[in-house]
Amino acid sequence: MSSRDRILGRVRRALADVPPDDPPYEEAVERDYLRAHGERTTERTVELLAENLADYRAIVHRCAAREVSGLLTRLLAEHGSQEVLVPPGLPPEWLSAAGAVRIHDRAADPPQRLDRVDSVVTGCALAIAETGTLILDGSPDQGRRRISLVPDHHICVVRVPDQVVASVPQALERLDPARPSTWISGPSATSDIELDRVEGVHGPRRLEVVLLG
Repeated sequence: MSSRDRILGRVRRALADVPPDDPPYEEAVERDYLRAHGERTTERTVELLAENLADYRAIVHRCAAREVSGLLTRLLAEHGSQEVLVPPGLPPEWLSAAGAVRIHDRAADPPQRLDRVDSVVTGCALAIAETGTLILDGSPDQGRRRISLVPDHHICVVRVPDQVVASVPQALERLDPARPSTWISGPSATSDIELDRVEGVHGPRRLEVVLLG
């Protein structure tokens, strides 16, 4: 018997006493919670996103589409990046002026190789204003999950306002449940019992967010 068969067997035994006319989960659970907390204009929603990102110690930048290449070049240079990890679908014009060597993610590359890369630049799927959260779903401009977790410096570009939503319920409505998602709220950090904060434990130590629009 495979592990799958054992798990499914346990599920069947757990459901053995459930009446056949029992309402399905989607109907039994009330979903009358707020979809957003208050009314906001698009501009105020973007401002709230920037405030909450900064509160989580992410560094927030704003630029127009024509300025993104120059801004990314400056951020990589300020970080001293010699190599930058690039997902396959990242718009090539974003890094057209950058001097860092572009490293493309390959399945054969071990985590140790990714750890030697100075920075990674990605797009995102969505950004949630109320929680200051970035969501990556593995789309071509974001790449596989590991490339946003191993390098120490992550630059994430958010297209404003198209990729900004107010709340978690609004984000879930727009996400594809079949895609893997990574939710990022600030740089990686943890604290001990005395609240001594240490950054870079589970992912990038430095997170920079570019609000593009």
